[in-house]
Amino acid sequence: MLEYIKQWLAQRRGGSVGDLDADNLPTPKTAGDQPLSRCRLIVLDLETTGLNASKDEVIAIGAVAIEGGVIHLDDQFDLILRRPELDIRETVLIHGIGPEALTQGHETEDALLHLLDWMNGDPILAYHSAFDQKFLEKTLKAQLGYTLPHLWMDVAELLPAIFPKAETKGKSLDHWADFFGLEVSERHHAAADAMVTAELTLIALSTARRSGVKTLKDVTEKLHYQRRLQNMHRF
Repeated sequence: MLEYIKQWLAQRRGGSVGDLDADNLPTPKTAGDQPLSRCRLIVLDLETTGLNASKDEVIAIGAVAIEGGVIHLDDQFDLILRRPELDIRETVLIHGIGPEALTQGHETEDALLHLLDWMNGDPILAYHSAFDQKFLEKTLKAQLGYTLPHLWMDVAELLPAIFPKAETKGKSLDHWADFFGLEVSERHHAAADAMVTAELTLIALSTARRSGVKTLKDVTEKLHYQRRLQNMHRF
């Protein structure tokens, strides 16, 4: 898959990014009666220069596709963006991406175009998805003028919705990974975090299907119900 990414980016460099026609990009899919067993889902994670979407920037994108109830290792996305102008001094010790990596990374517009092409409009899942959604939407708009809304689902909401009695000793990605005995190869690395999030997603969806959650619409309704419960408990 990485070789395919390199070939695609090389082809893009032969053209003009400025001539991008957003109408030719894949149309984002909506939540309907698509069986989960047939859906392709994108599990995504970003590395950024900080936590404030209004001033910080995306520097790396990691994603993996789930299709047919399987994580496809040959269907992944893992790129560092070329953004040498950014100040990463406050976060380099967290994500390990230094100035040299940002200088040698892939051109941001090319990488984002490939990401949209590769995602093919499929639903996106992330752990605490609001964070990734804000950053990605901001970056797509700033770099490409792209504003089409994608369907996002939060794995941090999905897991307690499916496993309400799980004693995880916390609500972080690490807590859930420990609860299910998953090995995290490297934390705060976009591709590695996307992979463990995808593994947790598979566990949740497999359990959900046995309890009658069969379609993409069923999952979104489950998440809406979980959100209402959380809001009720705040009062």
